[in-house]
Amino acid sequence: MAVDGGKQAPGGAHEEYEYGDDLVGSLEVIWGEGFLSPGGPEEVARLLEGSDLSGKRVLDIGCGVGGIDLLLARDYGAGAVVGIDVEPPLVEKARALADKHGLSDRIDFQAVEPGPLPFDDAAFDVVFSKDSLIHIADKDALFAEVFRVCRPGGHFIASDWLRGSDGPMSPEMARYVESEGLSFGMASPERYREALARAGFVGIELTDRNPWYREVARRELAAMEGELGDRMAELVGAEMREKNVTVWRNMLVVLDSGEHRPTHIKARRP
Repeated sequence: MAVDGGKQAPGGAHEEYEYGDDLVGSLEVIWGEGFLSPGGPEEVARLLEGSDLSGKRVLDIGCGVGGIDLLLARDYGAGAVVGIDVEPPLVEKARALADKHGLSDRIDFQAVEPGPLPFDDAAFDVVFSKDSLIHIADKDALFAEVFRVCRPGGHFIASDWLRGSDGPMSPEMARYVESEGLSFGMASPERYREALARAGFVGIELTDRNPWYREVARRELAAMEGELGDRMAELVGAEMREKNVTVWRNMLVVLDSGEHRPTHIKARRP
């Protein structure tokens, strides 16, 4: 089970994939080299607070272009990191980034097909994911697979973009999701908690990050409307800059309403 792929990309050379080169480039302008989700290294540090990865074998579901995997190996002492994604061009970029930083011996990036994870039972000490599970609609199947590949006593550590409830989307949320142009399978904290429990996890903790990102997203939008946006336009074109400005404006509406709820998720396999 990995992020769903194969949809039309918003822009760039790889049009058969969602995360085309222009979108990747624009997100790296906002969040830094190798990062396709908010907060950069600082938010990864908050997510991993209280967790010890030293010498551990870690699976990263939805690794994107690999920036987080470098952190897991270099800054958090993971013994081995396996990053997976369903979009081969992203995996290629991740491998190049690991080569650039001399970490290819400790990080293995693999392109996978959507569906069951291609790993043995109990293969990992930690299963990690940063804002990628939103692309997987079937949370029960997802967490059953995460549980299977996590060793007894191992941990699941993730952040993801959740919704306030599982009812029909508001018009504002529908407008936001449409402007993103990505395959979103958002669900409520209750649905995540229930799916994790059904899979067999214990010690389930969900931490609401909406207040944090509501303020951060405002600063990101202001930057995109200023000098950061100028740099983005130079790199990936004015059209992509305007698309992102529209996305952020729509996103702030549902962040402010509480319908969009970025969340930290932790659980343990007994």
